[in-house]
Amino acid sequence: MQVYGEMIGYINLPDLVKTRYVGRSMKFLPCVTSTNDVARDLARQGAPEGTVVLADEQTSGRGRMGRRWLAPPSSAILCSIIFRPPSPPGQLNYLTMLCSLAAADAIEQMTGLHVALKWPNDLIIQSSTGWKKLGGVLTEAEVMGGQPAYVIVGIGINVNVLPADLPKLAPNATSIYAETSRWTDRTHLAAAFLTEVERRYELLKAGQTPFADWRARLATLGSQVQAFTATGAITGLAEEVDGDGVLLVRTSDGTLHRLLAGDVTLAAPEG
Repeated sequence: MQVYGEMIGYINLPDLVKTRYVGRSMKFLPCVTSTNDVARDLARQGAPEGTVVLADEQTSGRGRMGRRWLAPPSSAILCSIIFRPPSPPGQLNYLTMLCSLAAADAIEQMTGLHVALKWPNDLIIQSSTGWKKLGGVLTEAEVMGGQPAYVIVGIGINVNVLPADLPKLAPNATSIYAETSRWTDRTHLAAAFLTEVERRYELLKAGQTPFADWRARLATLGSQVQAFTATGAITGLAEEVDGDGVLLVRTSDGTLHRLLAGDVTLAAPEG
């Protein structure tokens, strides 16, 4: 295993990770602009598949739709993984799906929390007052000659963020600590996450896509949603997702809209 940099809050992580390649090369940094930025530079320098970048703090972390991903120092898992998949660019959304599922699985293993997914890539906790965002995934790729030269999947999970700090992060933000009132060991959670990533990636390479598992975890389906897209807002029923992860929303006039990307707000669950 290759380990670079100061290991900060993840002192025993290299010993806990029992994977064959995901996390066998790790770079730890106290503070970065974005772990995806560091991973991109490493990928361009030829870093092997499965290389992981972890940071204690990000100053310019990115979310979807141009948003910033904020977290107090030493409170979150801020992680990026380099993939070099053989699949065509059209299947890169599977990497987003499998990493989202791996994070949800790892959190449930460690804490017992039920983690749902909000289309397309948010980790959420559902409550009687609506959904709360626990984490998110951002996938970036560089394509050359019609094939991905590399793919970087970045993930942020609010682990030990105190309830008083949550309003500073984002509307509806939550953390594992806020939901359980217990401190969670980020090292063991990160190890569980990387183990699940490799397990699911191996299934993908063997021809088993994560789509069915991802669809089953979507809290979005069957809900009234408001979707904000590049062309405006759409309100309707989230009926289905197709095999490529496209969200199908039917508005009150009967029109079925295919959403490739956008920001979706869920209605509060009934009951």
